[in-house]
Amino acid sequence: MIALKTLLMITGMLLMTIAAGIPLHGLWMQIHYVMKKKSGKDGLLLESGVVEPEPGPIVWRGPVALALVACIPLLMATSMVVVPSGMGGVRISQVGGTEPGTLYPGLHFVTPLVESVQLFDLRDHIFTAGVADAGTPGIKNSMTVQSREGLNIGMAVTVRYRLDPNKLASVQAHLEQPADKQLVPPVVASAWRELAPSYTVREIFSSKREEVRNKAAEIITKKLGADGIVVEEVMLADIQLPEQYAKGLEGLLLKEQEDDQMTVDTEIQQKQVRIAELQAEAMAKQKEKQAEGDAHSRVIEAKGEADAMQYTLPLKQKQIEQSKLEAEARKEATIQNAQADAEAKVIDSKAELQRRNLLADAEASRIKLIASANAERMTSEAALLNKSPLLINKIVAERLSDKIQVMMVPSDGKFFFANDVFKSMANAPVVKQEMDSESEVGPKSGH
Repeated sequence: MIALKTLLMITGMLLMTIAAGIPLHGLWMQIHYVMKKKSGKDGLLLESGVVEPEPGPIVWRGPVALALVACIPLLMATSMVVVPSGMGGVRISQVGGTEPGTLYPGLHFVTPLVESVQLFDLRDHIFTAGVADAGTPGIKNSMTVQSREGLNIGMAVTVRYRLDPNKLASVQAHLEQPADKQLVPPVVASAWRELAPSYTVREIFSSKREEVRNKAAEIITKKLGADGIVVEEVMLADIQLPEQYAKGLEGLLLKEQEDDQMTVDTEIQQKQVRIAELQAEAMAKQKEKQAEGDAHSRVIEAKGEADAMQYTLPLKQKQIEQSKLEAEARKEATIQNAQADAEAKVIDSKAELQRRNLLADAEASRIKLIASANAERMTSEAALLNKSPLLINKIVAERLSDKIQVMMVPSDGKFFFANDVFKSMANAPVVKQEMDSESEVGPKSGH
């Protein structure tokens, strides 16, 4: 819609410019002709030698009609009003003044040249008082109130508000514009300055701070609501106490904190004592209950034992009889076992005697065999010694040391390097005869 309105405005302005340009061009041509005519005849001659014709009269009908046509898009564009988002509008008539009703965001039509629209911002606004200015850090705005004691208190207050869309006509008709900028600051300051003298500094600062804020919010909401301003929230951001009072209040708060701490410590100690008493009582009751339970359990056990004895005595008598029977059985079994052991020992002794006899017979047979074998061996050795007496030397040498080696050689000494040595030993004919017999019986060579 804004583009359409712009297009209509441009179209109307172009048509109006053309309508004004046509008579102005005719007027210019006549003035130019008159000036040339006054300058001389040569001024009216053209390059071709023809005299310049006199311009005709100024045309008025065509431009006037065109101007009337140009008024149509201009009037249409003037009658179109677009209210932006977040805004509200009020019709103002040149005849009847402010008209009731609110124009909300969108396209609206008004009577051209008779009505106009005044726009108002319907979004939330923030008014802040009592904070440091950006240009002068550390300096507070003039938002001071007096308490019941007459002390000046600096306050930082923030109010969030917006215009009531249903009362825009009243705001435009009765309040100075911009209404919120002119009305909110004095109302907020007046509300706090009327309310603060009813409270002490300490109440405003700590104990009744929320109560004071709520009452101030009620007063501000009531006053501004009557003028078409809706208060959303009133916030008390900070309270600046007088310097001397702040120091005294700090010391008092420290003492109160110490008092509160002592109170808390006392309560804790009292609770600890009470806990100890309760624990002692609980332990006493627990012991009492435990003693009662023990006594009751003993009574039950005694009753159970008494009841059990009625069944235990016959059982024990049976056990005694059974024990007697078992003892007699064991006695008989022992006697039988003793008899069996005696018989077994007799049998074992007989077997042992037979075994020993057999061993003695075997040993005697072994000795006889060994004796006969030894006799035969000695007979053979005696016969061998008789045939070869030199074996005695060999046996003696072997018995003397294990390092002596004995060599047996043939008696003829063929192909043996020590033949001459052995020949010298053959002086006696008996020895030579024995060696010859050895060579016939024993092996040819050995170690």
